[in-house]
Amino acid sequence: MPTPTKSVFIYDTTLRDGTQGEGFQLSGLDKLRIAERLDQFGVDYIEGGWPGSNPKDVEFFQEAKKLRLKHAKLAAFGSTRRADTPVENDAQVALLLNAKTPVVTIFGKSWELHVTEVLRTTVEENQAMIHDTVAYLKKHGREVIYDAEHFFDGFKDNQLHAMATLQAAADGGADVLVLCDTNGGTLPHEVSEICRLVREKITNVPIGIHTHNDCELAVANAVAAVQAGAIQVQGTINGYGERTGNCNLTSVIPILQLKMGIIVTPHLTKLQDLSYFVDDVSNNPHFVRAAFIGRTAFAHKGGMHVNAVQKLARSYEHIRPEEVGNTQNILVSELAGQTNILIKAEQMGLPLEKGSDSAKRLLQVVKEMENQGYSFEAAGGSLELLIRREIGHYQKPFELKEYHTSFRQYRDGHQPVCEATVKVFVDEKSEYTVAEGNGVVNALDKALRKSLANFYPEIDLVTLVDYKVRILDGHDATASKTRVLIVCSDGETNWGTVGVSENIIEASWIALVDGLDLFLQKQRDAKV
Repeated sequence: MPTPTKSVFIYDTTLRDGTQGEGFQLSGLDKLRIAERLDQFGVDYIEGGWPGSNPKDVEFFQEAKKLRLKHAKLAAFGSTRRADTPVENDAQVALLLNAKTPVVTIFGKSWELHVTEVLRTTVEENQAMIHDTVAYLKKHGREVIYDAEHFFDGFKDNQLHAMATLQAAADGGADVLVLCDTNGGTLPHEVSEICRLVREKITNVPIGIHTHNDCELAVANAVAAVQAGAIQVQGTINGYGERTGNCNLTSVIPILQLKMGIIVTPHLTKLQDLSYFVDDVSNNPHFVRAAFIGRTAFAHKGGMHVNAVQKLARSYEHIRPEEVGNTQNILVSELAGQTNILIKAEQMGLPLEKGSDSAKRLLQVVKEMENQGYSFEAAGGSLELLIRREIGHYQKPFELKEYHTSFRQYRDGHQPVCEATVKVFVDEKSEYTVAEGNGVVNALDKALRKSLANFYPEIDLVTLVDYKVRILDGHDATASKTRVLIVCSDGETNWGTVGVSENIIEASWIALVDGLDLFLQKQRDAKV
């Protein structure tokens, strides 16, 4: 281990253990990009994968040699030598050395059950496999981290055997002994007690912790291990990993740093950015309810809560959102009080006085619309239009005369045609256009833009980046009321709008029009 300048080191295994999770896949380039971002954030170790196990990892370790990491050390991962095979003749061990990483992490069997029933070898040979591999890697100048697989299960089954495997790694020269809760079934008090016993028996090598989340305790178990003396925490960004995942570094890092006073990174304010980056690169949705970095982590909806948090944020927030790169989010819904409306209006730069008739009417309108099925939590654009109209800060950019949609399916092999026509008035001038699209909403979008383009050429800046449909009352089957949420972007900011109707086309149209309407309102403001 390096000369300790801090008490706990972060070991990231997103690129290896994380990719074992269902739905989490990374290309070789993806892994390189994430590795660079992890280094910038300040993790201490980045586990790149298992050299030679698959083409992606081969590509990664070849290209990783070109990385100019400023802080983190890159680790190659593998296993001990095979049973009854001299370590210098083991091809897998040779691949670990050929990866030319400064750190090599190997795992070995701690549970006697695995030794006799899976490896089908003796406990003595298993200990020799651990010792020989660690010693061989140390002989070749590598920092060696030993992952004691299934350690907690093995310890509870046969304490003497589990400790003997650790001692074999320590005798071979391991720099850290990482205790792994591979099945994720250990409880925090067990982790704490077993870590304490290990430290009492092996005093010359520090311990680390590697936990899985099968009992939703991976973070709690990692914290328990640190409290018992572990100096390395292994985990993945956003908790990705096999089965239910690994210890979530986006949770355990702020706990260590903000709750326990253990400095692990100087860039904690970049935590949410890192979390979102990994989600985006792996093409996974952000978990909105994630602790610390989720969109709802500091969201306040109830009127009493909002009133309190406006006066004293820490009355309902356990940390300052900015410490992890997040922001406070005041929601407006049927549960909202007048304070919610006032705060949202202030954030939008729109004047609204507390106790005013406008504030009261807006609150009533919001509650009535939510009763009809509207939801403004993710549709701030539609909410802003409501506020603008109420306070007179609105100028209607166009008037809809009519729209029509059609879908024609041919039986002669001709491709289906989806078409929309839109007629609008702008400054008493009418514009009638027709457009084809991949679907009804796409056709309507194109036709509306085409109608407005001569009057508002800047409309080309707006793109539709998300479209979601939710059936609100499924018992009515195909006649059910539908809520449509649309997210638009001008390349710099995004805004959401919402429409509700028994007709999915009308619900889509309402949300679509709101999206373009708000953009034109802001453009007009910018010119004033």
